[in-house]
Amino acid sequence: MPGVLKTRRLGYDGKGQAVVRDRDSAFAAFEQLQGTGLIYEEFVPFDFEVSIIGARSARGEIAIYPLNRNRHRDGILRLTRAPWDAPSLQRNAASYLRRVLEHFRYVGVLNVEFFVRGGRLYANETAPRVHNSGHWTIEGAATSQFENHLRAILGLPLGATRARGHAAMINLIGEMPSREQWLGNRELHWHDYGKTARPQRKLGHITILGETARERDTAARRLLAAIDPASLREWRARTR
Repeated sequence: MPGVLKTRRLGYDGKGQAVVRDRDSAFAAFEQLQGTGLIYEEFVPFDFEVSIIGARSARGEIAIYPLNRNRHRDGILRLTRAPWDAPSLQRNAASYLRRVLEHFRYVGVLNVEFFVRGGRLYANETAPRVHNSGHWTIEGAATSQFENHLRAILGLPLGATRARGHAAMINLIGEMPSREQWLGNRELHWHDYGKTARPQRKLGHITILGETARERDTAARRLLAAIDPASLREWRARTR
C-alpha cells in the first residue's frame, strides 16, 4: 500500500476505482466495488501525465501525433495541452507506441497514457480508439484523429499529424456553460455532444488555439477561471 483497486471492466473517468491506503480503506473499497472482477495496482506517485496518439493503416503506414500533457481532477480529464514541448519524452513515447502498433499489426487509432516520474515514462493505460486527450486535433492538427482513424481502417493514406500552432482542450463536465460570451474569439472552438446533463458527465469540450505555448496557456487559464475554477486552483498550486 498505497494502491488502487479497480474493476476489470467498464471503469472510466474515476468510476470503478478506489484508492487503498490502509486496512480500513481496503475493506471499504472492496465493499464499494464487489460484484465484479477486480484488479489491484500499486500507486505510482507521478509528477504528471502525458499521452500519445497514433494510427496504423491496414497497409502498415504509421502516423503519430505530438505529445499531450493532461490534467485530471476527481479522476476525470479536465485539460489537455498539445504539443507538449518535451523532446525526450516525445521520442520515447512515440517509440513505445510504434512498437505496440507494429507488434499487434494494429489498424486504427491507438492512445497510450504514461505517468512521468523523474523524467521516466510509466505506461498507465491504453485506449484502442480515438481518445479524449486527442480531441484537440479536430482544429489543432493537419488531420484529426477521427479522420485518420477512418483512413486507417479503409486502407487510405494517412494524413499529416503536425500541429497547427498550440492547442488547449478543456472538457465541459456536469453542465454546459453559456456559449455566447466565448464565441467572439475566433480561435475558440465549441463542441456540444448533445448529452443530458448530469454530475461528472462529459457534455462537450472547448478547444482554443494560440500561436505560442504561452498564449495558449494564458487563454486556458482564463477559460478555466470561468468554467472550472477548482481545476485552475489545482493547476496554480502545482506550479508554485
